[in-house]
Amino acid sequence: LSPGAKMGCFTFIKVMMILFNLAIFLSGGTLLGVGIWVKVDGQSFMDIFGALSSSVLQVVNVSYVLIVIGAILLVIGFLGCYGAQKESKCLLMMFFSVVLIIFIAEIAVAVVALVYTSLAESLLSAVVTPVLKEQYGQDATFTTIWNTTMTKVHCCGLNNYTDFNDSVWYEKHGTYPPQCCDSVEPCTAALAGQRNVTGCFDQILEEIRTNAGVAGGVAAGIAALEIAAMAVSMYLYCRLDEK
Repeated sequence: LSPGAKMGCFTFIKVMMILFNLAIFLSGGTLLGVGIWVKVDGQSFMDIFGALSSSVLQVVNVSYVLIVIGAILLVIGFLGCYGAQKESKCLLMMFFSVVLIIFIAEIAVAVVALVYTSLAESLLSAVVTPVLKEQYGQDATFTTIWNTTMTKVHCCGLNNYTDFNDSVWYEKHGTYPPQCCDSVEPCTAALAGQRNVTGCFDQILEEIRTNAGVAGGVAAGIAALEIAAMAVSMYLYCRLDEK
């Protein structure tokens, strides 16, 4: 290509890089704002978006998930957009490094989830179960989220009704949540053991397996975007040496 054509190609890719990362930056800011809103006024969020409570994210605190993802997108968007605009090799390399780290982490999580399902379940149980014992029946928003999830998904706790042993809820009421006994009250230990309602982790895992094609397509699309972003940032980084 002639020098003019190369410069035109460089300019076009630079502009696309700026616009793409500007969109990422704005998306990150939106998610961060929603995450803070959920943390501050979770009940209003549930009143408006109650249907979302059956999603996989409900086994953890949605506000923290949104805040973390929003913050990461803000950093990525800033590095990519400002780095391309200022033609800063340092920022472009930082952008490449952050996206690469996220890409590797996603692959690691996918491998653990697919190959070591039992390990993933153990890790999730170790994190979620103590929170469930402490917050269910204590935090109104957390309790509402779990009640909606258990009712819609027809599940009980993360693993089963024993997740509520020695919990704040059990100490207050002396029974298990009604969902653990197919909504029959009072839900005693004997009845919960007899009904043996499946834990939410198994139900959600089955739902993921049922929609594996859609989940795989989304994951492949995200991976392709990340690879493209790394390739573009490296192209701009290398072309700056020629300018």
